[in-house]
Parts: sequence; structure tokens; C-alpha cells
Amino acid sequence: MMIRRAKKEDVPKIVQMLATDALGRLREDFKEPLPKTYIDAFQAIDSDSNQELVVIEGQKGDVVGTLQLTFIQYLTYQGGIRAQIEAVRVHQEHRGKGIGKMLFEWAINHSKQKGAHVIQLTTDKKRPEALQFYKSLGFMDSHEGMKLHLNTN
Repeated sequence: MMIRRAKKEDVPKIVQMLATDALGRLREDFKEPLPKTYIDAFQAIDSDSNQELVVIEGQKGDVVGTLQLTFIQYLTYQGGIRAQIEAVRVHQEHRGKGIGKMLFEWAINHSKQKGAHVIQLTTDKKRPEALQFYKSLGFMDSHEGMKLHLNTN
């Protein structure tokens, strides 16, 4: 298995993984052809040096997992860098095989190399299995997260 930056041709497979769980079905729009908004978002992510969308390739060259890693420069912590992990998915047929752990080990090591002093993530409270997985990797639920969904219509 190999972890690499995502390519434009990976986007449909990534979106399909995002859309296959209970929460993703409510917010994603996977269809062929893929809506242009996903390609536009990929291009914005790919051109931003502070963002990395990665995939993990299986034995047959297929995309079996993904995550997005964002590096945030800020003034606190003496001008520190914070790494943010988002959109973690492992293809449903490949779960329980250590792929998620491999992705996180890569993200942690990569964040250290980039000089980040902390890695953060959020997970929906409707995903208790994800919360337990993150805790098993050493993440602590040390802060209370909040979100405000904005109506953009």
C-alpha cells in the first residue's frame, strides 16, 4: 500500500467514499458525471501549499482510503503551526485492515516534519466508532468543539 497526494482522476472515488456512510449520504452528491463543484474544490485544495489531500492505494492500484490535512499558521503558541485532519474515509470493503491507522501514522509524521505542534480533528457525535478509533491513536477529547452551519442559498 502506498500513500500519495490525490490526483484529479481520484476525485470520483474519494467522493464515492465520502458519500457511502449514513452522514455522507445526506450531504454529498455522488453521481456520474461528478458535479463540477468537487473538481473545483479539488483544484483549490491541490493548489494550496497548506493543504494536502492524500489517498492510500491498495494492492491493485485502487483508492482504498483518504484524508485531508491542512496546516494552519497562527499567532498563538508563539506563531505555531496547527495541523487539521478532515474527511477521513476508508472504503467500506477495506475497513478493519489497518488502513486508517496507516493514514494517521503518515499524517502525524508528516505534520511533525512540517513543524506542527498539534494535530486536531473533529468527529460527528453520531460516529462513536470513529471517536474510539481516534482515542486509540492517542487523540484526546480535550476541547469542546462547536459549529455554526451557514445558509449559503
